[in-house]
Amino acid sequence: MIRTLVADDQVLVAQSHAALLARVPGFECIGTVHDGRAVLARVARDDVDLVLLDLSMPAMGGLDVLRAMRSQPSSPDVIVISAARDVDAVRESVRSGAVHYLIKPFTFAALREKLEHYASYRALASREGAVTDQGEIDAALATLRDTGASVLPKGLSRETLTVVRQALRDAPEGAGAQAVADAVGASRVTVRRYLEHLVEIGSVERVPVYGRAGRPELVYRLR
Repeated sequence: MIRTLVADDQVLVAQSHAALLARVPGFECIGTVHDGRAVLARVARDDVDLVLLDLSMPAMGGLDVLRAMRSQPSSPDVIVISAARDVDAVRESVRSGAVHYLIKPFTFAALREKLEHYASYRALASREGAVTDQGEIDAALATLRDTGASVLPKGLSRETLTVVRQALRDAPEGAGAQAVADAVGASRVTVRRYLEHLVEIGSVERVPVYGRAGRPELVYRLR
């Protein structure tokens, strides 16, 4: 579960956001606070993964809270939820470390979309060890964005793409589509689509291997 703190100066609004958060699988609201200093005090307990942060709060504004958290060795991620629509507020929020910016008022669908994108990013970014290639970094960052060129082709999921990458990582000399399919527990046709996508974005090379008579076997290998 992603432990989430809701921060808004209006008690009823904070409670409303907490109720919406509870409807999104994988997220747990661990509390609501109503001023900036209370945010920092709660975060200091080191059990917060994500903060839904309003910018307009008494005692200490949201941007100051963001900057203060970023100066600490370990701090939670932040999604800003604010009625402020000016570009400066968005720019400063992102510059100070916010992973998303959601404008009030918003629909449940909009909040759920932001949270689901964040959860996907967190799952990819929290993996230990070195990344394999630029494509893996791009995939992790792309999950934070809504749509556009970074979206996978229709029918492909980032979760399965991650598993396919891992199968290739476990076979540094390369592997055929059937071998990868056996490793991930999917059909050869399905896995072939993921492999060809990785080839198209430059993360994987496709190498023909000649052996017995007939068509050569195609082996996929991480670059």
